[in-house]
Amino acid sequence: MLVATFERYSETAYMNDPDVFDVIVIGGGQSALACAWFLNRTSLSFQVLDEQLAPGGAWLHAWKSLHLFSPAAYSSIPGWPMPPSADTYPSRAEVIDYLTRYEQRYQFPILRPVHIDAVFAEADHLRLVAGARTWRARAVISATGTWGQPYIPDYPGRERFAGLQVHSAFYPDTVSFAGKRVLIVGGGNSGAQILAEVSEVAETTWITEKEPLFLPDEVDGRVLFERATERWKARQEGREVSEPIGGLGDIVMVEPVREARERGVLKARRPFERFDERGVIWRDGSRLDVDAVIWCTGFRPALTHLRPLGVLEPDGLVQVEGTRSVREPRLWLVGYGEWTGPASATLIGVTRNARSAVEEIVQTLTLA
Repeated sequence: MLVATFERYSETAYMNDPDVFDVIVIGGGQSALACAWFLNRTSLSFQVLDEQLAPGGAWLHAWKSLHLFSPAAYSSIPGWPMPPSADTYPSRAEVIDYLTRYEQRYQFPILRPVHIDAVFAEADHLRLVAGARTWRARAVISATGTWGQPYIPDYPGRERFAGLQVHSAFYPDTVSFAGKRVLIVGGGNSGAQILAEVSEVAETTWITEKEPLFLPDEVDGRVLFERATERWKARQEGREVSEPIGGLGDIVMVEPVREARERGVLKARRPFERFDERGVIWRDGSRLDVDAVIWCTGFRPALTHLRPLGVLEPDGLVQVEGTRSVREPRLWLVGYGEWTGPASATLIGVTRNARSAVEEIVQTLTLA
């Protein structure tokens, strides 16, 4: 049915040009698939362009032991719930399997690997360039997430440090750190979870900007999503909401983190001032020699492909109304975090943003 719809629109609207579509989605992870599900329910022709070699999006690059901090029922994208996990919280492997089977279930038109280098504005369409190949679309959804832009703070002397440095985006497991002195920098869930497992095989020191905020043991992603939903409703209604402490960045006490607490390793120090060849130095002159640093310092939106459109602000983000670009109204952005919608970078949270983006695109293209 999808193929028939696609061919009909190609022939009538675009004279059978195979690289011209009503909508192109850039990305292939959870946000792109959520948008594809809603697009699949319209009569618009669309194409998903994913730079990865296989299904799974950013989950392909997460560390091997990673688990979600919400049960499967709270970790699903639209149309088909994630199957129950063998554990309370689904593993990275289970998420990748779910997204792979989700693609297969709906047979979305996905082309990979395609890395979009740039998007250009032209009179009646947006032009997408990947190497020597070009696509055109009346509307574009950018759903590239953040994995492609890991962030590391610019500490003085970092380039002088002789030890191993790795960002959490490229951290696989504890093997490379066994028996070493390891500095783990970053106070979010990734920092706490990586600290928990590395501390079992190495001497660890945890560095956080401020004292970490640990949520009560009974609080998991379900509660955090409900709070994000309340923020979303308040935004829709033009009102402010006073929410309890606990955002998506606060530390959820999943089992490995609880075990680390019992071992007494969830103790953090405030940031150091600089590096030297052997380690780090604080402002008071005290120092710590380390063999390796794991940066759990987050990501920035992967939006360099949008630079030719002139939509990137000085902070690297795009000014949006909802999920639609203010400067380029043929562009939508889905799944990048709070600035594109509360909890929009989570599996369950992206659904409402994908739905609203596709509804707006349908309305826009219908009226054009």
